[in-house]
Amino acid sequence: MTSEAFSRPTLDRRRFLGAALAAGVVLVAESTPIAAYAAAGDVTLTAGGISLLASPGGRLAIRDAAGVTRSAGSKFQVKDSATGIHLSTGGTPALSALPDGTPAIRMDYTFDVAAASTTVTGWFSVGTSHAVLEWHITGAATLVPDGFLFSRAIQAPTAPDDYIAITEWVRDAGGGIPYEDTLGVAHTSTWGTALHGLFLLDRSRQAWTNATWVHAPGVADPAGGWTSRADFFFSETHPSATATIGRGRALGLELTTDRDFNLYESPGDQMQLTALVANGGAAAASVDLELWVRGFDGTLLASTTTTGSVAAAGTWQHTFTLTAPAGGIALAEVVARSGDDEAFARTNLAVLPAYDYQAGADSMFGIANYPWLQRPSADALLDLWQKVGINLVRIAYDGGPGLPPASFDARGMRHNIELQPSLTATDIEATTWAADNLAVAVGAGYFEVGNELNRPFNSGDAAQAYLNTALRPVFDRRAATGDTVKLMNNGLAGMDKPWVENFIAAGGWDLIDAFAYHPGRGNFTPDYIPPGDDWNTDGDGTYWNFYGGLRQLKALMAEHGEKEIWLTEAYAPTKPNSWWHDTYRHAAENVLLTLALAKAEGVRCVCWYQFHDSVLGMPQVADPDNVEYHYGLMNRDLSPKPSLLAYATAARTLDQATFRGRLTFADPQTSGLWFDTPDGPAVVLWNRADGYLLNTAGQRTDWHFPAPEVWVDPWPTKTTVTVAATTSVRQVDAVGQIRQLPVAGGRVTLTLDGAPRIHYGLVPRTDSQGKHTLACAPVQN
Repeated sequence: MTSEAFSRPTLDRRRFLGAALAAGVVLVAESTPIAAYAAAGDVTLTAGGISLLASPGGRLAIRDAAGVTRSAGSKFQVKDSATGIHLSTGGTPALSALPDGTPAIRMDYTFDVAAASTTVTGWFSVGTSHAVLEWHITGAATLVPDGFLFSRAIQAPTAPDDYIAITEWVRDAGGGIPYEDTLGVAHTSTWGTALHGLFLLDRSRQAWTNATWVHAPGVADPAGGWTSRADFFFSETHPSATATIGRGRALGLELTTDRDFNLYESPGDQMQLTALVANGGAAAASVDLELWVRGFDGTLLASTTTTGSVAAAGTWQHTFTLTAPAGGIALAEVVARSGDDEAFARTNLAVLPAYDYQAGADSMFGIANYPWLQRPSADALLDLWQKVGINLVRIAYDGGPGLPPASFDARGMRHNIELQPSLTATDIEATTWAADNLAVAVGAGYFEVGNELNRPFNSGDAAQAYLNTALRPVFDRRAATGDTVKLMNNGLAGMDKPWVENFIAAGGWDLIDAFAYHPGRGNFTPDYIPPGDDWNTDGDGTYWNFYGGLRQLKALMAEHGEKEIWLTEAYAPTKPNSWWHDTYRHAAENVLLTLALAKAEGVRCVCWYQFHDSVLGMPQVADPDNVEYHYGLMNRDLSPKPSLLAYATAARTLDQATFRGRLTFADPQTSGLWFDTPDGPAVVLWNRADGYLLNTAGQRTDWHFPAPEVWVDPWPTKTTVTVAATTSVRQVDAVGQIRQLPVAGGRVTLTLDGAPRIHYGLVPRTDSQGKHTLACAPVQN
């Protein structure tokens, strides 16, 4: 994995919103009186549309307008790094008040003697259709605030609960492209067709939340200890609009389309883009809704404005009807304006026709991890994977994360397995691990024994320990059982030559059937080969390159014997406005070139990391600072990045392709790859007149690079080449846009730059010395 050395400052706006919510800025609807009642140990608070009932033992019930209990819980959980996890054993409610006089329930929780120093006090209050739940925690310095949870059980829901990220789009104050940031997460519930409820938290992990517990991490309290908070709302609208209204924000905006993944089958299809505007203000607002849509080349595909009125604490929905472009991707922005208030949102729409892939088990195209974000459904996701050409899933096993192997078998998709050993295991532990995990892996085609266990990078230090505690025990166990699963080394982070040399010297080369590594890449084009051999492994080091490492590996194989090459994680991360990472346009270009170079070098499989922009455990929670979040082929909102179309373009071009050779040109800055395909010769061409380093233009401050919009051409130098051609030349760019180039007198003039493009209709040839060139244009009389 590429090292990450940069982070974005915390946004002031996020702190402001948290402060506003804490101050009680809640305008779900017109305020209603709050009634409080205590008897026989029970305490009740009631406001319009909601009531709370607290009972001895710690029970807290949330009830709707009809008095029906919709959620009930009784415990709070803390985690202590020294003594472990502790659950409350009871609680005593009392009628009290907040500092501003608002009626409130106070709940004093009890814990067993092991957590005697821990105190948890709940403060619960209500407003219209809204409950505020806060827990104040004090205790030992070893308490882990990220380990706080509260219990709740949703009563008689009519649909499964969901986990929804609440986000907003922001303009980067340092310049560059806008991006999404998080405003919180919602754990949502449904009762019938009209009544919805949600627990809204600033932060909460889906992976630590279940039918009983909600993850509610604490934040430091200036008075000491920590505070956990959740807001509960009854609502009849979308979670994003509920959050806007409930938090009293002036405007909120959410975009959706009428197709899964915003993907359409054919040029000219009717596309529906729906904007949901929410008004969190205390008065009705007149809102201008402005839309623009641009193509990948910057063409303005649509531009319009409409006006509507949005009631106080209400919503307005408007649908724009658009026409699908001839090819490629359409990039849309909608802005909602009311006076000085503004909210905006972006999404992508694209045309991606069906395709009949033929390579089958010979396909090079894979995905690096299991399908853990199965939205809108597992079937829809797998349909899309197969549509873009994904034929292999790196990790799949019964009882593991994602889908079971049978789901892929039913679709004719291959699946492998990667499992992580420990390099500090004893001999007995290593032998047991090998036996247990080989038994899990026997149904896989390949067993990748571990992941990125080559730290410290470029030193070779960990190779011997890896052989002793991981690979050799698995190899020996396979020999004893007679299993036929093929073995890979742990997928190395970067092409770690010293590690590989030590691995070979210690006898590891004969233990593997395939070699796996992860060609992390910084702001270098995929075809960049850094000079020398001493590549820096720092966060911005040349060690993190694609083609140089691959050529190093091929040289080692020429000396020690060929193995299948598996790139079990390949990348094009798009952290916004970061010079070390790809812009959205460069990412698409680099996806195509990475896959073309891999095919040319005989790589057996490339597993792309990963499919969605998200972090496992907090799916779709926007995180602009975390590079790990930005590796996907898809955006957070499940719309396609240009990278997705580039992956599909490469998969369709190279599905049954045979590499014939690298083309040579009089200009050494021009490069070409020649593939034979069922559609005739496919020639990938590009020119490096502008160099191999990306994101070097403009003002850079520390890590920050003001990235251009995706439709801006980043290559200033255009190089023309005139070559022989057939009667028709078809040029395909990274996102699949097709352009017919004029041919006259058997010749065509190509305009090349740093973006790789595929050409059909050219005439590659091999001379008597084995040199591959494009046929020269015929001489004109």
